Amino acid sequence: MQKDRLASLFGLTLSIIWGLSFLSIKVAVVEIPPMTMAVARFVIACAVLPFIALLAKEKLRVAASDLPALAAGGFTGVTLYFFGENHGIALLSASEASLVISFIPVLAVLAERIFQGARLGLRVYLGAALSTAGVILIAARSAGTTSSRMGYLFMLTSCAAWVVYGQVTRKVAARYGMITVSFWQCLFGLIGCIPFALTESAHWRVPSGAAVLNIFYLGLFCSAAGYWLYISTLKLMGSGRASIYINLIPVISVAASYLLLGERLATLQLLGGGIVVAGVFLATFPFRLEMLFGEPAEDLSI
Repeated sequence: MQKDRLASLFGLTLSIIWGLSFLSIKVAVVEIPPMTMAVARFVIACAVLPFIALLAKEKLRVAASDLPALAAGGFTGVTLYFFGENHGIALLSASEASLVISFIPVLAVLAERIFQGARLGLRVYLGAALSTAGVILIAARSAGTTSSRMGYLFMLTSCAAWVVYGQVTRKVAARYGMITVSFWQCLFGLIGCIPFALTESAHWRVPSGAAVLNIFYLGLFCSAAGYWLYISTLKLMGSGRASIYINLIPVISVAASYLLLGERLATLQLLGGGIVVAGVFLATFPFRLEMLFGEPAEDLSI
């Protein structure tokens, strides 16, 4: 019970931090190119994580044989994920981007079926179908332009990258401390971002104070603290259940975007967002529906 409460606290805190991250990216990307912004935030994260490790008395040494897996996690969970997310948010509203990202838990559960042979019940497939339909509704309202279509493609790329990241991280997270895994993945991810950032050099400008503050929020809280929280939650409850807390991210992001940025979603997009969240809830929440579907409980667990 204590373990479950701790995992829930980590997951809830993570949802708030990452929910607000969409707003920070939206504000900062106006002045700072997408991958340059990724480099800046992970420079901060890589500088902070060793101090966190020192306070936690955790050593950052890893076996050379685990470096490829850590590099793969850094490339998928940092480089590829933020290539998609930062470019996507630059083309969409923060609310739209966060609603697409909420599709991740369904993909994570299906990945457990593909990569780990998990047994999935009917409710999981129904939830996946609902979530897919919801994403289509969200995109249908604003995908009439090339930039919007590219924005959604970038966000779906992020979704796929994060699912792969969760699978890769699950293996190395069992052998090392959370801060250690976070540091090495952030470092490898940062290295992967640098070549992309160099292609943006023609657009480099001195950023405003507001942009700098948002970069520090992204680096300190969303990257350094956020990855530690995510890996901690991953260890406590597994990738499928840990992803449940991503459900709250679009709720927080949409509400904050409405209050702070004045963003408005169309009725069809709000409906689509609700369908996505309902589908994710159906596919991932560990409750039993044997009486409705006539399936044994073990087929419904994830």
